[in-house]
Amino acid sequence: MTDKRTQAGAETGNMEKDPDDWVTGDEPMTGAQRSYLKTLSEEAHVDFDENLTKAEASRRIDELQEKTGRGRARSHDEHGEGSTNPGSAGSGAGDEATVSIGSD
Repeated sequence: MTDKRTQAGAETGNMEKDPDDWVTGDEPMTGAQRSYLKTLSEEAHVDFDENLTKAEASRRIDELQEKTGRGRARSHDEHGEGSTNPGSAGSGAGDEATVSIGSD
């Protein structure tokens, strides 16, 4: 049996969470973030900063997605703790999953 508040929270997860509020936001960016950010940097013809934190990488990915026209207009994805872009918060790489939790 699933509590309706738990189920509602599972649908949005941490996708609405600001990168500044991520518990692990000050850790080095993930491998997925690094890879995607490097690709976006090349496409946008900007320097790639390999020393970003998870939160910084999440923001940079959002910025470069806007500049290059990649990704979707969503909050933060899987760049760390539930953002909208890959390897964060993410989105552009199709890393989305459907979760089904019990029954009422």
